[in-house]
Amino acid sequence: MQKRAPFLATCLIALLPFSAHAEPKAGAYLAARQAAMNKDFATGARFFTQSLTADPLNPYLLENAMVSYLGLGDFTRAAPLATMMVEAGINSQMAHMTTNIQAASRDDWDAVIADFEAGREIGPLVDGLTGAWALVGKGQMTAALDAFDAIIESPGLGAYGLYNKALALAHVGDLEGADAIFSGGPENGMRYSRRSAIAHTQILSQLGRNADATALLDAVFGAQTDATLVSLRVALAADETLSFDYVRNAKDGLSEVYLMLAQAVIGEAPDDYVLRYTRVAAYLNSDNTDAILLSAELLDNIGQYELSADVFRTVSADSPAFQSAELGRAETLRKAGKPEAAVEVLEALARDYPDMPRVHASAGDTYRETGALDKAKAAYSTALDLYDESDPLKWFIYYARGITNHALDDWDDAEADFRAALALNPDQPQVLNYLGYSMVERNINMEEALTMIETAVAAEPQNGAIVDSLGWVLFQRGDYDAAVGHLEDAAALVPVDPIVNDHLGDAFWAVGRFVEARFQWNRAMSFDPTEEDAARIRRKLEIGLDAVLQEDGLPPLGAASDDN
Repeated sequence: MQKRAPFLATCLIALLPFSAHAEPKAGAYLAARQAAMNKDFATGARFFTQSLTADPLNPYLLENAMVSYLGLGDFTRAAPLATMMVEAGINSQMAHMTTNIQAASRDDWDAVIADFEAGREIGPLVDGLTGAWALVGKGQMTAALDAFDAIIESPGLGAYGLYNKALALAHVGDLEGADAIFSGGPENGMRYSRRSAIAHTQILSQLGRNADATALLDAVFGAQTDATLVSLRVALAADETLSFDYVRNAKDGLSEVYLMLAQAVIGEAPDDYVLRYTRVAAYLNSDNTDAILLSAELLDNIGQYELSADVFRTVSADSPAFQSAELGRAETLRKAGKPEAAVEVLEALARDYPDMPRVHASAGDTYRETGALDKAKAAYSTALDLYDESDPLKWFIYYARGITNHALDDWDDAEADFRAALALNPDQPQVLNYLGYSMVERNINMEEALTMIETAVAAEPQNGAIVDSLGWVLFQRGDYDAAVGHLEDAAALVPVDPIVNDHLGDAFWAVGRFVEARFQWNRAMSFDPTEEDAARIRRKLEIGLDAVLQEDGLPPLGAASDDN
């Protein structure tokens, strides 16, 4: 194999995603490893590939370069690396999967089967289902059904085999057979997921049983009203026949396998590992919207916000999920530090879908982040007008508008919004804390504020911001000893918060612990307080809290000692 190295190096140079192919640098390997730890697939792909030009048969470099391209959804560049690993005799599950998927994408089902016959395994369930769908692709339906049955009879795999067998039967027109499997119920090993329930809904409609299809949606989804379910209900109510579009060919079936696996391990396997499966599912079926959305969500989870936004953008405007995808894109653009781009997406959505409350609520969040508070207030108000009175999200929009009104120094409207939120969601700790703390700031309704904040702390005792509020209301009431204990707890929970450390410094000063007070104020200064807070802390460090209060026209605390 060593004789192939120059040829492989040439191939690897061609894989570099840049027009200028620089010679490998000493830092490329370290940069690649750092990128891998950060789940930065673009940088990882670049530097792992660059490192390979000097060591083209290194298994670690090959594997990680390939995995980086898989994270990007770039199978064109991942496939040659996988082939190199297979030809070099490197045993890699991901390489086997990638070569197998490339063959399937070409409808080369003989090559798919040959991979397994050569011992290039991925995993028992994947191998079994892939082999069965390969037989479907070859038109050998009897053998395919036997293969599905073998999976159904395997311990722990029955539900997966049943679902895929039902899809395969529906694909070849045996709708009654597919319905029989879906209708078998848990006692026969069949369990509904979101996708299997929708697939069965389509099959029932194809059989002319729209009433049964509607009943199924009601039984599985209840009052859920996302755009896909709404579109199904509307079509069924109009007595339209739904298309069966989950599996149009064997590639779609294999796409379903990989999405099913991703959904089975999500929350147990690392997000970047699950992402490889969702990327495969979307690659094999570009209309598999659930795979696209899940890929975008996983990228968002690992902090790859711009990649996430790019994936959200691939959802077709004709898809019922388009609105949700655009909302997701706006949110990831906001997280990526591009609030103006997020606003553009949301404003376009608001023009096209003016009656969608979520669009206006998301616009309010983004406007608020950019400091466009008047626009934020208007957007939240529009959302509140559109939300149904029973919608469980409505309390949060009142809360968000209350925060906006508070920032606009419109206390009357802010208080009204916070109380409206509590009327819809009593004892909600975030709202109780915000309203209670705001009243403490204004030195009004102090007894009610204390009760509110105590309720919030009881609900979330590990929330440092809420514990700080309790300490601060006690401080404002003059109960300094009690305040110190709670503020120390808050500082332990959020040790790098400038406000919490500043509050603790004030409490230490109030009980005569002046050295510790100055220590906490210095800590607060090290955690990037606002300019206004920083100026006041510096003044306290210069002359002490009592003197600062006197400068503000307020009485001194009457600390335990007059030693400044």
